[in-house]
Amino acid sequence: MQLTLTSEEASVLREVLDNYVSDLRMEISNTDSMDFRERLKAKKVFLERLMDQLAG
Repeated sequence: MQLTLTSEEASVLREVLDNYVSDLRMEISNTDSMDFRERLKAKKVFLERLMDQLAG
């Protein structure tokens, strides 16, 4: 799949993802379940890679 964004759209998407990842970090630190924590960490890594791609 390919998604074409303007630079403004990419910037807004990066900002939204950055805010979500910040919240995700807090959720990871407050999670007692190791399985759930590992899934959240994997999601965080995926989103960080996506943000890197959006940065170009």
